[in-house]
Amino acid sequence: MKVTFYNTKPYDKQFFTEANQVQGHQLRFLEVPLNENTAILAKGATAVCVFVNDKVSASILRHLAEAGVKLLALRCAGYNNVDMAAAAQVGIKVVRVPDYSPYAVAEHTLALILTLNRKIHRAYNRVREGNFALTGLMGFDLHGKTVGLIGLGNIGLVTARILKGFGCRVLGYDLYNSPEAADAGVEFVALEELYAQSDIISLHCPLTPQTFHLINEESIAQMKDGVMLINTSRGAIINTQAVTRGLKSGKIKSLGIDVYEDEGDLFYEDLSGRVIQDDVFMRLLSFNNVLITGHQAFFTEEALYTIAQVTLKNITGFEQGQPLRNEVFPSFLPNVENMLN
Repeated sequence: MKVTFYNTKPYDKQFFTEANQVQGHQLRFLEVPLNENTAILAKGATAVCVFVNDKVSASILRHLAEAGVKLLALRCAGYNNVDMAAAAQVGIKVVRVPDYSPYAVAEHTLALILTLNRKIHRAYNRVREGNFALTGLMGFDLHGKTVGLIGLGNIGLVTARILKGFGCRVLGYDLYNSPEAADAGVEFVALEELYAQSDIISLHCPLTPQTFHLINEESIAQMKDGVMLINTSRGAIINTQAVTRGLKSGKIKSLGIDVYEDEGDLFYEDLSGRVIQDDVFMRLLSFNNVLITGHQAFFTEEALYTIAQVTLKNITGFEQGQPLRNEVFPSFLPNVENMLN
C-alpha cells in the first residue's frame, strides 16, 4: 500500500524504514506538516500517516478523501487533532498506537523530579563556568516524601512503582482504583486529600472536559506550600497562567513540564534563530525553578520501534481487510483532548 507520511523527522524515516522491511509498503516521507496546502501531496496514496501536531480538520479530511485516501494512521496515542465525525462522513478510517512504552514517560517523569530537586540543570551550567559553589543547590531526600499521582493508567502505574523503589509514599487519584496500583502500594485518596498531603504532584491523566485546567487557582490553593508540580501528560491539564502566579507567590516551589498548552507552534521545530512570540511560555522560561522539555518523554528507541511496528501493522490490517483493533471511532472522542502522548 502507498503511504504518505507528514511532519517526518530523520528518526521517523529510520524506524519506519526498518520496520517496513517486514510489512513491505510503499512509504513516502514528507517533512512538511499536513495542512490545507499540503493535503494534495497525498494524491495517489491510500493511507496517510500523521503525528500529534498535524491538525486534521474537516476540510483537510475532505481534501484527503478527494485525493483517494482511505486510512489515516496516527503514529501516536492521542487523536484530539482529528475531526473524527468528519472522518466518518468522508469514509476515512482512523487508527492509532494506543500503547508503546509507559516506561519511557515514567522514567522521564523521574528525570524531571530529580533534576529539579537536586538543581542538576543549574549545577551543570555553574560548573561549566568554573563556579563550584553549592549555595542555592540544596535539595531534599526523595526517600520518605509523599508523591501524589493523578491518573494511574499504564504510565502512572509504572511511575508509582519507580517511586516506591525510592522509598516514597505514593498517593493516587483515578476514576478507577486498579488492583495493580493497590498491589504496588498506592494509597487511593480523594483529590483534595492528594493536594493537601503531597510534596510532589505528577499528572498522568488524559485530557478530557473534566480534566481541562484541572490545575487552576482553586486546586493550587489546596496544595502544600512549596509543592513540586510535574506534567508529562497533556499541556491543557494545567492552567499555565495560574501556575505562573503560583510560582511567583512561592506556593509552587518548582515546575517540570514536558507538555505545554499551546505547544503546537513551538515543539518539534528548531526556533533558535527566531523570536518566540508566546509571552506566556517565555514567562515560564524566566524562572530558574522551572524545567521544560519539548514533549520528548516518549522519545526512546524502544518507544519509536513500537510506534513504527504498530502503525505499519495497522496499515497492513486495513490493506488485508482485517478487523482494526486500534481503530478510533467518533463516539469515543471527548470534546477536548484525550489519551496520553
